[in-house]
Amino acid sequence: MTHRPQIRIPATYLRGGTSKGVFFRLQDLPAVAQAPGPARDALLLRVIGSPDPYGKQIDGMGGATSSTSKTVIVSKSARPGHDVDYLFGQVSIEKPFVDWSGNCGNLSAAVGPFAIANGLVDAAKIPRDGTCTVRIWQANIGKTIVAHVPIVSGEVQETGDFELDGVTFPAAEIQLEFLDPADEGEDGGAMFPTGNLVDELQVPGVGTFAATLINAGIPTIFLNAADIGYTGTELQDAINGDAQALARFETIRTHGALKMGLIKDPAEAASRQHTPKIAFVAPPADYVSSSGRKVAAGDVDLNVRALSMGKLHHAMMGTAAVAIGTAAAIPGTLVNLAAGGGEREAVRFGHPSGTLRVGAQARLVDGAWTVTKAIMSRSARVLMEGAVRVPGETLAPR
Repeated sequence: MTHRPQIRIPATYLRGGTSKGVFFRLQDLPAVAQAPGPARDALLLRVIGSPDPYGKQIDGMGGATSSTSKTVIVSKSARPGHDVDYLFGQVSIEKPFVDWSGNCGNLSAAVGPFAIANGLVDAAKIPRDGTCTVRIWQANIGKTIVAHVPIVSGEVQETGDFELDGVTFPAAEIQLEFLDPADEGEDGGAMFPTGNLVDELQVPGVGTFAATLINAGIPTIFLNAADIGYTGTELQDAINGDAQALARFETIRTHGALKMGLIKDPAEAASRQHTPKIAFVAPPADYVSSSGRKVAAGDVDLNVRALSMGKLHHAMMGTAAVAIGTAAAIPGTLVNLAAGGGEREAVRFGHPSGTLRVGAQARLVDGAWTVTKAIMSRSARVLMEGAVRVPGETLAPR
């Protein structure tokens, strides 16, 4: 039997925040994959090495975790006031689908540097030394992200002394502004889709829980850790090794998605793993991070743990951090109450790898809460650049 040769596609492998992903310029993709559809999904699945029943993604670029099974497509933007369009694809590890329902806040930090280095930002905007402001249209959710990228000698500065818990080595700091982060894209709806800061979430067979359901950064379901039998100081092994706990979280997430109006039938949750996220919060408490560093209660305003793609995240998703910062800024949400209540414009929270600070500007307008922007710092670095290869059969007519 004759097999088609491999296809070579220019690509860059980048770390952004606490995630890694394969980045493409839209123009470099094969023509059949330049538009959304089955061909594009098939290509990205094969690049990452999915679906893999072994759960290892050995035959692809994925790292067998939700943080490393990611793809990004960037192109010049025709939208006024924006430099580039950014599309994020969360690739399932064991199942044959790509979830396009939300953004990745961590990889958002790498979009500006990638765009600058690959000729997608007008040269006149790039200083010889200083900061290049890249205005990014996040196409998944229809929102603007502003990245402030350090430049030295006309090129992106990647090395530096900015430390990010969850990333072993320091790098250059990139500040991100998530403008008007509420109201997620095609799903529409207000920041609080039920109209309540706290709801009673009924989950058949599991229980009824107080929950803050919020659309900000990414749709997120916040629960109180104590209500579900946790302290908020857990590390990954405490949850990811418990199949019953993971199944319970997925059941709660499914019913939260229904209440938020993100799905109409519970069966839809299986093909929408990326959103909504589910997280649990608790007041400050001492714990030891996954790196062995002691985090004292006095170091944080609250503790938060979040699940991504069905597993407890090793640190914190960037978009979930936006949701945390937004909810913390609004008096009466479970996040705000765990942080001690009251008004605030920034919060530092503990996560499995350490701590993170995120700011948000919230205000009450005509009886409804609005958030103008959320701000946080991340870093990014090119790990490898060149081309990926996929078997020719990947894009063959079926």
